[in-house]
Formats: sequence, structure tokens, C-alpha cells
Amino acid sequence: MRKLFLLSALLVFACSSDEKCVYEPTLETNEVTDITETSATLNGVISIVSENCDVPNNTEQGFVYSTEIQPTLEDTQVNVNGTNISTTIEGLEPNTTYYVRSFLTNTLGEFYGDEISFSTEEEPTGSCDGAPYPSIVYGTQEWTVENACHTTYRDGTPIPEVTDSTAWENLTTGAWCYYSNDPSKGKLYNWYAVMGIHDAEPTTPNKEFAPEGWHVPSDAEWTTLENYLIANGYNFDQTTTGNKIAKAMASTTGWISSTETGAIGNDQSLNNSSDFNAFPEGNRNLFGSFSNEGDFAFFWSSTEYDSNNAWYRDLFNNFSNLNRLNGFKQFGFSVRFVRD
Repeated sequence: MRKLFLLSALLVFACSSDEKCVYEPTLETNEVTDITETSATLNGVISIVSENCDVPNNTEQGFVYSTEIQPTLEDTQVNVNGTNISTTIEGLEPNTTYYVRSFLTNTLGEFYGDEISFSTEEEPTGSCDGAPYPSIVYGTQEWTVENACHTTYRDGTPIPEVTDSTAWENLTTGAWCYYSNDPSKGKLYNWYAVMGIHDAEPTTPNKEFAPEGWHVPSDAEWTTLENYLIANGYNFDQTTTGNKIAKAMASTTGWISSTETGAIGNDQSLNNSSDFNAFPEGNRNLFGSFSNEGDFAFFWSSTEYDSNNAWYRDLFNNFSNLNRLNGFKQFGFSVRFVRD
């Protein structure tokens, strides 16, 4: 990235008073900062020396930028007043090179600072290490088989980590946490994060939580998965009726033992025949406490039950079925994705 450039133009005009009008704008284009996948902050300095000149009309100043070199007023224009100018632009394309110049235009002319370039960050494509989330096709659906673990919305906006119990209880916007606030454990999200609710103002558009090409499954999509697994022999007793698919969906480790026939915790080596690999991360409760590690795996759906609750699914170490329930939106659960 090139850093700072300065351009100075000297204009001399004859005036009716026989005094010469000297108009000398100096434009600097400084280093672009705070670059993300879709935004960047433009910086510059515009100063003017004017002697014996009338104030020019129709003055505009700021930045012009484009994906082509030497951007002009014909490209994207952002007006910024002042001498030390700075503005954040959004809606950029990830992993793309842009060219920017400061500008000044009025009845005396059109002036530009020199050009600099910057490149936006690559868009996160999946899991914590940036690799795509692993996935498996079940009938007409493709599901991720690893829990969500990212900490930004699709556009790069951070999702806050909230550790304090009281703060968690009072949330009406998206947040995440580690189970027991322990970074060695899995990430849990409230339903507001799942829905991209990042601002308490109800008219603010929601963000996208899932990576590009994916979405959080609806209640109906969870039911589709359940029906597919039952119909294709994933019940623990190989029957094709009744919901007995929990062992096929659960991981082979991490569960508290059980003696119940067909239960997840009964001979865990027989689990995960579907490769869904649900691990018992537990959950965060309404009042911010943590519970059920080793007992339960909880997964949000994107479907609202009422103004306070949303549908979710859970697996319990002592049961053989996938449960459908609804619970408070403040709960912290794991999340999976379905391909668009």
C-alpha cells in the first residue's frame, strides 16, 4: 500500500482591481486505515491558499474511489468537509483492490490529490480458522457438521462477547460466549445473534449471521432433516418409523453415560452413524449461568415461537430422540447451518 501523496496546484487570475488572484489548493491522500472485508476509512488533508480571490461557487470536496485507476468525479464520490478529512466507506467487495484520491471542485476548477490503492480483506469463508465449515448432504439438504464458532457477522461487524451474567440476561441484541467463559470450550450464541439483531433500534436492518451461501436452519428445515434420518434407517434399532435418531446424530465422546436402551450415553462408540457429530456443549441459561455440559447438545432454529421465545432442537444423553422445544431468546445455544 502506498501511503501519503500531496498535490499542489497554483492558479493565477487577473482581477478587475488589477490585483492578481492567487488560488492554490493542496490535496493530500493519506494511508487508508481500518480496512475490513467490506469497509475502510479514507484519510486526507485539503488546504487552500487564496489571495485576492472571490469565494468560488459550488465547492465540493472529499474522496473519489473506484476499482479502476485514476478515479474521478465520474466514479464513487464521498463529500467530506474540513481540512483534515476522514470518512468510513462501506459496502465494499471482499478481497478487492480499490483506488482513491482526495478531490476539490468548484467554479475555479477540478483538483485531485495523488492516487493510492488499498485492498479489502478476504471474506471469512467458514470455521474458526477461516476454512470452510465441513458439511454433509442429507437428501435434499446440505448441513454443516461442525458448530458455528465465528465472532463476526457476514459483513465483518463484530458480535460482542458477553461474559457477565447480568449483562447476558438483559440482552436484546446479538452476543456470544464460551461455555463457562472458558476459551477451551465451545461457543454459544443467543437467538438475537442468530438473527443478526445487532442494534436495539427496531428499524435497523439485521445482519447476516451465517457465512455466504449458508443460513441458520428454520424449524421446518430441522424437521426435514429429522424425517430424512428416520426414513433412511438412522434410528438406533434400524426401524424407519418413530424418532429414535439421537445416537446417529451424537458424537462418540463427551456424553455422560446412560444405561437406557438406545440412549446417546449408552455405548457411545455406536454413536454418530450419520456423521452429524453433535457434541454436548451444554447451554447458557436465561439468567446467564451455564449448565448441561455432557448432558445436552442444543441447536437454535431461525424460527420465532413468540416475542420472547424461539424454536430449537436438543439431544439428551439419556434419551434416544431428537427433541423439538422452544425457549427464551436469551439462551446460549450451539448453531449449525444449511446450504442456501
